[in-house]
Amino acid sequence: MLRGLRRVLLILACLPSVSGAAPAALAPARDLAADARELRARKAVMLVLYSQADCHWCERVKAEFLLPLQKEHPSRRRILLREVALDADTALRDFDGRATTQRRFAAAAGARFAPTVAVYGPDGRQLAEPIVGFRLADFYAEYVNRAVEEGLARLGAPSRSD
Repeated sequence: MLRGLRRVLLILACLPSVSGAAPAALAPARDLAADARELRARKAVMLVLYSQADCHWCERVKAEFLLPLQKEHPSRRRILLREVALDADTALRDFDGRATTQRRFAAAAGARFAPTVAVYGPDGRQLAEPIVGFRLADFYAEYVNRAVEEGLARLGAPSRSD
């Protein structure tokens, strides 16, 4: 099933981005402790996109790579997507339920550049090497898929959908 998902993502990566289109939306991180409970129940991983305002590359990552994951049925059950703004003081509960802001959470996680995609487990531990910056579009879907597979393997969850 992942091979089919990879093919779809690779095809999407080759499509030109539509200029002037509305920005793609991911659910903003608000309560990671609540999200962690969902991750445990679903035996899933969380992909966090660290972004910032007016970041063209962040919008491309969302529209071309992350939103398709969110819409793909098998992936929806195994991957929870959230966005954290490096430059926003929006309230956030971290994985331990402590009050912080998106900016402080990103700094504590070591996310300094946008876009950065990180894979987390229910305990808030990073499960794969973060994807920093926007690498070659032709291979970006593969980078994301490898990070997800590595995260699921470390979590002990099967890397294929049921």
